[in-house]
Amino acid sequence: MQRVKALVKARHSFQRLGFISHQRCFSAEPSYSSIYDFQDEVLVEGKAKSRAAILNRPSALNALTEPMVARLKRLYESWEENSDIGFVLMKGSGRAFCSGIDAVTLYNLVNGGKVEECKRFFDTLYKFVYLQGTFLKPHVAILDGITMGCGGGISLPGMFRVVTDKTVFAHPETQLGFHPDAGASYYLSRLPGYLGEYLALTGEKLNGVEMIACGLATHYCLHARLTLIEERLGNLMSDDPKVIESSLAQYGDLVYPDRSSILHRFATIDKCFSHDTIEEIIDSLENEAAGAYDDWCKTVLRKMKEASPLSLKITLKSIREGRFQPLDQCLTREYRMSLAGISKRVSNDFSEGIRARLVDKDFAPKWDPPSLQEVSKDMVEYYFSPLGELEPELVLPTALREPYI
Repeated sequence: MQRVKALVKARHSFQRLGFISHQRCFSAEPSYSSIYDFQDEVLVEGKAKSRAAILNRPSALNALTEPMVARLKRLYESWEENSDIGFVLMKGSGRAFCSGIDAVTLYNLVNGGKVEECKRFFDTLYKFVYLQGTFLKPHVAILDGITMGCGGGISLPGMFRVVTDKTVFAHPETQLGFHPDAGASYYLSRLPGYLGEYLALTGEKLNGVEMIACGLATHYCLHARLTLIEERLGNLMSDDPKVIESSLAQYGDLVYPDRSSILHRFATIDKCFSHDTIEEIIDSLENEAAGAYDDWCKTVLRKMKEASPLSLKITLKSIREGRFQPLDQCLTREYRMSLAGISKRVSNDFSEGIRARLVDKDFAPKWDPPSLQEVSKDMVEYYFSPLGELEPELVLPTALREPYI
C-alpha cells in the first residue's frame, strides 16, 4: 500500500509540473454516442473491494480494438490510484477470453493508408501491457475459452492467471505474416527449455492443463465452477494476495497433462528448436521425422512451411533477445517490429497473411520473400533497428513505475 501511495503522489506531482498531458475536447457540444459504444465493449463490474473489466465483443471473440485498449488503460490507471479498490479481475464474454488484435480492422487501416491509426493502436496496447506487468495491485485474469495473440499479453503479466477446461492458448502470428507481440517475447522466452520458440514458430495450441504445467497459468478450474470462484472473489474484503490465492485454490483442481500432450515431447522440442537458425531447426525436424513412428514432426514441419519465411526469422530472433530483456525492453523492440511490419518497406506479409486467412480465406498467401533462402540479414535487421528521427519510439514510464531499476 505504501508503494501505491508513493506512485499516486509521484504521478500527481508530474501532472502539476505538466509532464503528463491530457487531451482536451474543444467541441462545444460533446458527443457521447461513440463513447457509450466503446464502453459497451469493455464492461465494468463493481464489488465492495474489487473491480472487474469484462471484454464484451463476443461476436468477434473479444478481439481488441484501439478504443477498447484505451478504455482498459484508463480504467486500470484509475483503479490503481483508488485506495478503496483492493484488486482487479479481467474476463471475457462468450466463448473467448480474447482472440488477440482485431486483425481485419488493422488490415483495412493499413490498406486504406491510415497507418498512423495502426501505430496508435500498438502504442496504446503495449503501454497497457506494461501497466499490467507493473500493476501495483493483485490481478486475476480468467482465461476461459480462446486466448490468442495479445490476449496473452493483456493477462499473463498479471499476478494470477486462471485457466479452465475450455481454455485454448496459441500464438498464430507467423501464419499471418506477423510476430508474437504485446510482451510475448518476454513470457514465451521464459518457458521451460525451448518451448517458447516452438509455440512462437508453429502457432501450436496449449490447453489449460498444459498452461498450468509449463507455468503460464497459476490456477485451474472447471468451467462449470467459475461462477463459484467469481462469487467468492466478489465477496472478499481483503487485498492480501495470500487471501486471493487461497480463494482461487479453494475451487481449483489438481491436473496433469495427458499422454498425448506436447509437454511429453520436451526432449525432441529442445533438440530441434535449440538451433540458432530457422534452417537448422527445419533440418533437425526433418531428421527426426525420418526416424519417427508418428506424424508429429511432419505436422510441425508443415505448419512452419506454411508460415511467412520472414516472420519465422524475425520471431526466432525476437524470442532469443527477449530471454535476456525485461518487459519494457521487449515491448520497445516489439513496437519497432510491428511498425516495420505495417510500413511495407521490407515486405507486405502482414497484409497478405491477413488477406489469405481472415479476409479472402483462400489460405494461399503469397509471401514476400517466398523462401527462407531469400530472406536476407538486412531484411531481418530492419525490424530490430531503432526508429528514425521522425518516428518516435515507444515511451514507457519506467522511471515512474520501476524507480528501483
